Amino acid sequence: MTTTLPAHAVGGPDLPQVRRVSTAVPGPRSNALARRRAAALPAGLASSAEVYVAAAGGGVVVDVDGNSFIDLGSGIAVTTVGNCAPAVVARATEQLRRYTHTCFLATPYEPYLEVAETLDRLTPGAFEKRTALFNTGSEAVENAVKYARAATGRPAVVVFDHAFHGRSLLTMTMTAKNRPYKHGFGPFAPEVYRAPMAYPYRWPSGPEHCAAEAFAQFAHLIDAQIGPDQVAAVVVEPIQGEGGFIVPAAGFLPAVAEFCRQRGILLVADEVQTGIARTGAWFASEHEALVPDLVVTAKGLAGGLPLAAVTGRAEVMDAAHPGGIGGTYSGNPVACAAALGVFDEIRRHDLLGRAHTLGEQMVTHLRAIAATTGVIGEIRGRGAMIAAELVHPGTTDPHHDAVTSVTRHCQRHGVLTLTAGTHGNVLRFLPPLSMPDDLLTEAFTVLGEGFASL
Repeated sequence: MTTTLPAHAVGGPDLPQVRRVSTAVPGPRSNALARRRAAALPAGLASSAEVYVAAAGGGVVVDVDGNSFIDLGSGIAVTTVGNCAPAVVARATEQLRRYTHTCFLATPYEPYLEVAETLDRLTPGAFEKRTALFNTGSEAVENAVKYARAATGRPAVVVFDHAFHGRSLLTMTMTAKNRPYKHGFGPFAPEVYRAPMAYPYRWPSGPEHCAAEAFAQFAHLIDAQIGPDQVAAVVVEPIQGEGGFIVPAAGFLPAVAEFCRQRGILLVADEVQTGIARTGAWFASEHEALVPDLVVTAKGLAGGLPLAAVTGRAEVMDAAHPGGIGGTYSGNPVACAAALGVFDEIRRHDLLGRAHTLGEQMVTHLRAIAATTGVIGEIRGRGAMIAAELVHPGTTDPHHDAVTSVTRHCQRHGVLTLTAGTHGNVLRFLPPLSMPDDLLTEAFTVLGEGFASL
């Protein structure tokens, strides 16, 4: 039986920007869908929220019971420009009327070229570039490694503690966290090595030593244990997403980049979660003037439609032989049109500036909350990508139960949040950049009440 949606189920920016909880959460219709889900879907597909969506737009998500939630997750950094953003909908709709698919590998089309040309211009670096499009972040990361191996003739890949790069065989291997991403799914891909991340809050000798000591261990791993002539690429998130929004200690990433340059190792920036305006720049690499050889984007690229990209130096991207790269759905024309709409929205509404404003507001709210509780160990992030790491008062011991309690309180009271971190003790905040100021303030008022309830 099909669920009857509430009358206000049309999404987009005209959706009333209000928090409204009129039933228990989850409500009866969400519970009915949960029963259908249990009968139809495998248990391994988990969802963080218990409510089922009917509409979304601006800064809210409306469920099938008519409850309206303030959205602090953006579908995990995907609807950065807002759900059903006008330019995204308009361009995608126009493309849907023309054709939905031909396969770029069979009969190519202009929207693919337009997205590639735009990314070639926007990504860091003044050199000649090429872009290939894919479906998901995992797929794009995996293909970045293929490009790096083809260009260098080397097998090894170096990644970092706390990294998340995807769920395919290679990217699952590159991901650091065992549960839930790797447990029971081995054996893993060969020639993947892991270095310490310069994580200032948890560096054993203190944050002032973090960059230098982490770099020394990274360099020793490659020079003494792997051999630099065996390393095709170093793959790093400029801000680690699933790892807990870890901003590497200042100077660490530039040192890594110079090390790679001296040894002919390609630097790959995984900007799947950080890219496309999220941090107040087009790419988080820009905050430290980092110029990667390859940049991977996905999530926010197409406003909710599946699209990912690898953009990089022309000589690297041209190294793969014809027919060696691609996929049936890669660079789908409707997703490409949506991406062009995302670029329109960011420019038209100065969403780079808006990301800075939202970030400043979130940090201010979190500092006020931190002043009244002893469980916030650190507030960190850039732009509209902010996190709070929760610890047991007076220690740095991860406080997973506090995250669970605050998250549950927020959902019951009309605010959707996300968690992160190797220890599951980080609250991460990724509001759509279309979020109104008053709605953001209201969300953090509810969040503060959640902390007070601890």
